[in-house]
Amino acid sequence: MEEGLNQLPFEEVTVITPTGHKYNGLKFLKGNCGVSIVRSGEAMERGLRDCCRAMRIGKILIHTPEESPPSEAQVVYAKLPPGVHLRKILLMYPILHTGTAVLKAIDLLRSYNVSAENIILETLFASPSGVRNVLARNPALTIVTSEIHSVVPWHFEHLYFGTV
Repeated sequence: MEEGLNQLPFEEVTVITPTGHKYNGLKFLKGNCGVSIVRSGEAMERGLRDCCRAMRIGKILIHTPEESPPSEAQVVYAKLPPGVHLRKILLMYPILHTGTAVLKAIDLLRSYNVSAENIILETLFASPSGVRNVLARNPALTIVTSEIHSVVPWHFEHLYFGTV
């Protein structure tokens, strides 16, 4: 999560500590938000909240039938922060396999006039084909992941939510 946060705009600030000393640090600029792709993306919300308690978080629920073409993915629910088109967005989805759900979420964000340059896809595991599929349609998108491998751990969501 922290590497994704490093991609967000910030400014240098100087604060006075309770002991009267000056401390030079960094402060996020206003207008950042997180958007999780439900359900597995919600597992990443806590990490975001631990680092940035005041950051707004939206949600997108996408239904992707298992035995159907990717074009049949549907947005079932979306709740986005106001003025989302003016914000830098951390799009959270832990497992990027084919990219179908992520592409549908990006399409929804684009329908709200969000530019791809303002979207940072934060994922834990990604397949090479998923990365290619997403970047082929959104070359200006930033992807932050911990690992790219042809075998992705499908069981992540089930283990996290205890639904194995």
